[in-house]
Amino acid sequence: MFSALGRFVVRRPWWIILAWIVAAGAVISLAPKLTSSSDEASFLPEHYESIRASDVQEREFPQQRNVGAVIVFQRSDGGRLTAADSADVVRVSKELAARKIEDVQAVTPGEVSPNKRVQTSVVAMPKVTNPEDTSQQDAVEQLRKDLTAELKGSDLDAGITGGAAQALDERDASERAGVLVGVGTIVIIVVLLLVIFRSPVIALLPVVLIGLISPMATGLIASANKAFDMKADSSIQELLTVVLFGVGTDYILFLLFRYREALRAGEDPKGAMVHAVERVGEAIASAAGAVIVAFAALTLSTLGMLRSMGPALAIAVFLTLLAGLTLVPAVVSLLGTRVFWPSKSYRSEPHGTGFARLGASIARKPAVWAVVSGLFMGALALGALGYKANFDLAGSSLPEDKESIVWQDNLEKGFPAGSTDPTSVYLTSTGDGPLPAGQPAAFRATLAAVDGVGSVTAPRVSEDGTTAAYSVVLADPPASDKALATVKDRLRPGAHDEAPPGTKALVGGTTAVYVDINKAVDRDYSVVFPVAALAIMVILGLLLRSLVAPWYLMLSVALGFGATLGATSLLFQQLGDQPGLMFMLPVIMYLFVVALGTDYNILMVSRLREEAREGRAPHDAAGTAVRHSGPTIGSAGVILAGTFATLMLAGNSTLSQMGFSLSFGIAIAAFVMALLFTPALTALIGHAAWWPGHGDEAPAAAAGERDPGRTESRR
Repeated sequence: MFSALGRFVVRRPWWIILAWIVAAGAVISLAPKLTSSSDEASFLPEHYESIRASDVQEREFPQQRNVGAVIVFQRSDGGRLTAADSADVVRVSKELAARKIEDVQAVTPGEVSPNKRVQTSVVAMPKVTNPEDTSQQDAVEQLRKDLTAELKGSDLDAGITGGAAQALDERDASERAGVLVGVGTIVIIVVLLLVIFRSPVIALLPVVLIGLISPMATGLIASANKAFDMKADSSIQELLTVVLFGVGTDYILFLLFRYREALRAGEDPKGAMVHAVERVGEAIASAAGAVIVAFAALTLSTLGMLRSMGPALAIAVFLTLLAGLTLVPAVVSLLGTRVFWPSKSYRSEPHGTGFARLGASIARKPAVWAVVSGLFMGALALGALGYKANFDLAGSSLPEDKESIVWQDNLEKGFPAGSTDPTSVYLTSTGDGPLPAGQPAAFRATLAAVDGVGSVTAPRVSEDGTTAAYSVVLADPPASDKALATVKDRLRPGAHDEAPPGTKALVGGTTAVYVDINKAVDRDYSVVFPVAALAIMVILGLLLRSLVAPWYLMLSVALGFGATLGATSLLFQQLGDQPGLMFMLPVIMYLFVVALGTDYNILMVSRLREEAREGRAPHDAAGTAVRHSGPTIGSAGVILAGTFATLMLAGNSTLSQMGFSLSFGIAIAAFVMALLFTPALTALIGHAAWWPGHGDEAPAAAAGERDPGRTESRR
């Protein structure tokens, strides 16, 4: 099949290129755009308590004003606020409210802090119901400009923090991150390809071709959002960029290295490209299939952000696969050997390379290499025992000099850290009548006595008297471990247990959302991981016609995942000052390390099988496979790891953690799993690795043409 595809593409390269250009133009011009979202609650299923609490609020208190942002005032000289300063706070708040900024319902001045260091004004905004709505972020941007003007002539400094302000700062940081990641990705790919091939043509090839595919992928994802109600947003743009350039460059390298090998064997340029597609087409398709099914497994997640991210990235990889098997061969077949210009190294294979020596060593001592590489990954995996999850999706990912972070810290000089985003508690009658008189006030005292609660407002009772609402300010920042523990271990159990007879209590708000996300992620670990692993094992089994090889290949990937999580935990938690790793990181890391790491395993095992079919004994086949596939896997691993490392340029801890973990995981997958552990273990297992099939045996027609001595030695 792949041989026929190669011949078709090589014979009609201009038609293939024209078809891609027309398709790209149609998709880019007609597709909608990806927009940003900051509403974590919109990603949770309705049965979680935080979502049910939100439903109560919308039903019983439709006019309740949502705290969208908080303006924090303090004296410019750092002193205590005076009566005149408080009068200025009231004046500024009234002036800002009078400007009638869209989505600003009210600007209400609050009390001075007990130590008179800070005073706040609460900016009321409507609840976000549409994840694509950025009007609140625009409102905060305008408020900041107007606030600066209103403060002139006073002794006050002020800044805006809170949910909408953090969302605005995150949007601005993401735009900067997108530029840095995009430029960094291209620079790394171009530089590394220049070093590897010494050809500017090859160095620019991925940039041009994947530059065409990237807006197509974004357009298709946005169209899928609209058609299938997916919620993939612009936050995946940086990840999408590195996936497209990283995976796309891998597939280009797989083809080019095999193309160069065929040229060195004496084939003409067009025949060499047909040979390359025939020999690595199955490996590329299987590798892409492993990535696609791993990403598609995220549709089983209960979190909308992961459930939408999976299909979005799967679409991008599928498009990259199509380009790798059609567009890339078409372009290279037109260029011929000029693709290597000005280098002439494609004409002959260098002798005595490092990969040749490594292959020879693995062939001689496979047991040593299997044990050393396995112990190395196992030792790093021990660091995963210290892993802790961090659920602050906005604040923890922002640089410390962003206004929302600076003024959150200033707020905590005088008020509980949870003041910017109070937790909501609702007490509802389960009978037909209203809540008895005095019951709401008594329940307030119960809530206020919970350890970790800073204050509780007087209850607001619904018009029919059946529901009382409480605003609970926690003593700790809303997304901190302590705040989550307060809600999960004390506030929720206490509210449920102490609710008077005939009533029920629900706890909602942002901190409660994070608690529910934690529960959802734990559930996802037990479902998504096994399904993704099983799907990849099925692909490996079909590719290799073996029931044995998929097991030890997945064992190597599991060790690689553990080593990656352990190294990331050690770097950012034990050696660094991070409170934890982004809660989604293990899922994303698992899928990338498992799926993309399997790419390299597939390429290595496919070459191992090919060499065995040539009549080589298991040890010799492993050494030869490392010699020939080592440069491909090594180059691809360096480029893909370098590509993911560009995420660390974004300037926030979330993307830094993701960038390090994925680049380290890819390096482990390429240089430890695929080049050491897998060939060494395959050599040790020998012919049994291909049971119950005979994947390492030459076809019967060709077997008689082999050197009988070599065939016998394999047996």
